[in-house]
Amino acid sequence: MRIGALLGLAAWGMLPAPSLARADLRMETQMFVERVHTDINGRARRTLASATRAAPGDQILFVVNWRNEGRATVQGVALTKAVPRGALLTAPDPSMQVSVDGGQRWGRLDELWLPTPLGGVRRAVAADITHIRWAGPARLSPGETARLSYRATMR
Repeated sequence: MRIGALLGLAAWGMLPAPSLARADLRMETQMFVERVHTDINGRARRTLASATRAAPGDQILFVVNWRNEGRATVQGVALTKAVPRGALLTAPDPSMQVSVDGGQRWGRLDELWLPTPLGGVRRAVAADITHIRWAGPARLSPGETARLSYRATMR
C-alpha cells in the first residue's frame, strides 16, 4: 500500500479537548517506516525511513509533537486521533485510551465490548480500534514542547 494515500495523516484528528481548542497550541504528526536490516556483522539494525511507501506488514512509527506558542500556560489537554484506514495499532500503550465506536465511548481495550450480529457481545480487539486518546502533559508552559509516539502495522 502506498503511503501517498495516507499523506493526509499528518493532519488527521489532532484535537485538543473541545473546550480547550486553542490557536496557540501547534501540533504536528510525522510518519516513519521502520525497517530492519542486517548489518555486515549479521546483526539486526533498525532504521527509520520517510513514510513515502509502505507495504502490508510494515511497521509505521507516528511521532506527535506539540508546542505551546501562546503566552499562557495550557492545562488539561486531551489529544485525540482517528486510526487511519489500513493501520492496525500495535500494542496500545496503557496510558492511552481507545475507542471502538468512533469516539463515543473510551477505555482500555480490555474493557471494551462490541455487539455481535446475533445480538450478543464480544470483547473488542486491536483491529476494532477507531480512535486513540492521551491525556497531554499536566501543564505546558509558553514555549514548551512535548512529544509522544506510537506504532501501527499496515494491513
